[in-house]
Amino acid sequence: YFRFGVKKKPIYINVIRDPIERLVSYYYFLRFGDDYRPGLRRRKQGDKKTFDECVAAGGSDCAPEKLWLQIPFFCGHSSECWNVGSRWALEQAKYNLINEYFLVGVTEELEDFIMLLEAALPRFFRGATELYRTGKKSHLRKTTEKKLPTKETIAKLQQSEIWKMENEFYEFALEQFQFVRAHAVREKDGELYILAQNFFYEKIYPKSN
Repeated sequence: YFRFGVKKKPIYINVIRDPIERLVSYYYFLRFGDDYRPGLRRRKQGDKKTFDECVAAGGSDCAPEKLWLQIPFFCGHSSECWNVGSRWALEQAKYNLINEYFLVGVTEELEDFIMLLEAALPRFFRGATELYRTGKKSHLRKTTEKKLPTKETIAKLQQSEIWKMENEFYEFALEQFQFVRAHAVREKDGELYILAQNFFYEKIYPKSN
């Protein structure tokens, strides 16, 4: 962003998902879409093969290589980031999550993520938690016809080194999120209060080099 004349660093936030859950959801999304635009024709529409059947047959749409997505996204623009199974890419993704992102949440703790954002950045997220709790959540899309994979399918994917690396990154992000939740805020009567402004201050106003 500095190259385009932007002098202030943007505030980066993101949410990640369990890598197998993400792949399963995307697999069925390509075939059946979601409840947001149910009439839209999808790229793999007509393919009735389940995710379990795809894995058993060694299909390309459910191959372990398809798990390699969240690491390269956080890794950056280096070509090495898309080198599937790159340990350097994993470590770079971890570094960027810690040093470049204000907050990274996980989908299964989405409400806590929203509460943290409202507590830390009330200018942008005031009222977001209440809206999330009481709203119809029409902004949250659900994949249609999604079937949970069997234990055998999950176990087969978990044998892959790619899954092990993506899961390592996911667990790292989850640990960091839970650390922030435990040390930066306190909850009382359903509200979150900042415990230490300095915890978030340097994320918003980083020290100049």
